[in-house]
Amino acid sequence: MRFDVVSLFPEMFSALTQWGITGRACEQGLASVNLWNPRDFCTDPRKTVDDRAYGGGPGMVMMAKPLEGTLAAIKAAHQSQSVVSGPICLLAPQGEVFSQKLAADILTRGNFTFICGRYEAVDQRFVERNVDLQLSIGDFVVSGGELPAMSMMDAVIRLIPGALGDGESAVQDSFVNGLLDHPHYTRPEIYENLSVPDVLLGGHHAKIADWRRQKSLELTLKLRPDLIQVARANGLLTREDEQFLRTL
Repeated sequence: MRFDVVSLFPEMFSALTQWGITGRACEQGLASVNLWNPRDFCTDPRKTVDDRAYGGGPGMVMMAKPLEGTLAAIKAAHQSQSVVSGPICLLAPQGEVFSQKLAADILTRGNFTFICGRYEAVDQRFVERNVDLQLSIGDFVVSGGELPAMSMMDAVIRLIPGALGDGESAVQDSFVNGLLDHPHYTRPEIYENLSVPDVLLGGHHAKIADWRRQKSLELTLKLRPDLIQVARANGLLTREDEQFLRTL
């Protein structure tokens, strides 16, 4: 999986490329993160990437030309390496909220370009001419698109076969089957007078699977009841699931 990331602060991405699961995936060649700074494609001595907004108002607006120059360099790099360019995504508050489903969809694209917005906004003409989709990580505003981009790439990289030590880890994550994940326990068996549920100690795999499914349903109904409705609408709930939900 290849990511091209346009950012005024490319150094921030060392947190993704040098640490943990994502760092190992990059080291193993399962994912590559290629960083591009728009300042490198400015033609003026001050390397200006932003200017005041027409019509007035607070904040600065990222200019279209440096960003388009950056995209041109990315496309040239793709062509020289026989890489098929994928979608171009702008990280912006008005974008579609990212989800596990979108993470799986991005993985199928093979190559993906993130534009990390900064300041007040990005010139709308750049958006209309170049951007295929806009994404956000929620209904709140952060200082730039770098942290959202890293969060999304982390979610995608986890899904790459071989990125996790155990392939079942990604399958059992929250949201993969439309529900929240079940509770987890480890040693010691008793901690501060709290015991691990007996069913997890018995070694009966079918009973453990049933317990985990029911706890997943129970937790989802308690914390994210909206997901129950979505799972039901998408046919992800079995007759046994519905019978259990009626007991809660």
